[in-house]
Amino acid sequence: MEPAEQIALWADKLRDVSAMGLMFTKSVHDEIAYRTVQTVALEMLALATGESLEQIEPLRATIFSKPTPVVGGDAAIIDDAGRILLIQRADNGLWAMPGGAFEVGETPAEGAAREALEETGIHCQPVALVGVFDSRRCGISSRHHLYAFLFLCQPLGQSTEPPTHAMEVLQTGWFAEYDLPEEIDPGHRTRIPEAFRVWHGDQRAFFDSDQNSRLP
Repeated sequence: MEPAEQIALWADKLRDVSAMGLMFTKSVHDEIAYRTVQTVALEMLALATGESLEQIEPLRATIFSKPTPVVGGDAAIIDDAGRILLIQRADNGLWAMPGGAFEVGETPAEGAAREALEETGIHCQPVALVGVFDSRRCGISSRHHLYAFLFLCQPLGQSTEPPTHAMEVLQTGWFAEYDLPEEIDPGHRTRIPEAFRVWHGDQRAFFDSDQNSRLP
């Protein structure tokens, strides 16, 4: 990667952080901080592209302040015995597959594996795309429009490490396909069957044209 490309990527990461921060913050101090980050991102992008800051500035009101639909996803980690790894979320007490928002600079599969590691301490390998889901159609509770990737994953070995985001998880557990917890997050209850469908051998990826007819 050329230096200018790396600087542009860093600028895009800061754009993502500042745009999301400004969307959710309720503190005037945080708003000032995120706007400062936004300005730094604009300056870095100007440096990377060779354009003046005056030329880049109009992007503040468009690209830099209005993020596209939030993109995230989950890891459906299923072992050889047919058990899926679920977490009990700390925010609502419901069970779900590990996952979260993706970061700029990583692929969707890398993001799903990273989120799983952070929340459970378990390394996994994505092996198939289960589908891409629209939050408006599959029961995901989201303040903003969300595209959620779901990957079928294999656990790697028996060793684990302390999860870095343990504060987000009350507990973890392995569950058989027909012995799942009763209290499952609605957005995961609709997608876990899709993960098992792919695990059983149906390799078709689920996407939005399927959602009205196939989801409960």
